[in-house]
Amino acid sequence: MDEKPAPDPHEVTDATAADGVTAVDAVADDGGGDRAESAVGCLLAVAGVTGAAIYAFPRAAFSIDGGFEGHARDLSVAFVDVPLILLAGLLLPPMTWAAATRWLRPWAALPVCLAVAALALWGIDAVWHPRQLPDPGYRGGI
Repeated sequence: MDEKPAPDPHEVTDATAADGVTAVDAVADDGGGDRAESAVGCLLAVAGVTGAAIYAFPRAAFSIDGGFEGHARDLSVAFVDVPLILLAGLLLPPMTWAAATRWLRPWAALPVCLAVAALALWGIDAVWHPRQLPDPGYRGGI
């Protein structure tokens, strides 16, 4: 029984794969930097959806509750507006991170990502005005 010994992965050879990567390059490329950038993207997604929830839920509470006898209930806020805000909070920060890290270093891409998220919340605040107070007819007695 002649068994060939397993090749040593650290042995330097001149063997080059079809794509031009040598065996030494394939062993040395562990992708650690890519994993770190992906982890930051995932953390930004979690932070973005958390920030969007902290922003949107208190503002939408009156429209879901409806005030006195549910008079001002607007469930489109719960089924349309809030899910879209949460989706934007989930997708915008990691997409900005992915785009910014193509041209900038990660330490410079992080402030860009945070600035875009802040601008998005400011834009939502400028446009989205769910009902906060009851109708004028409920302001007290005669």
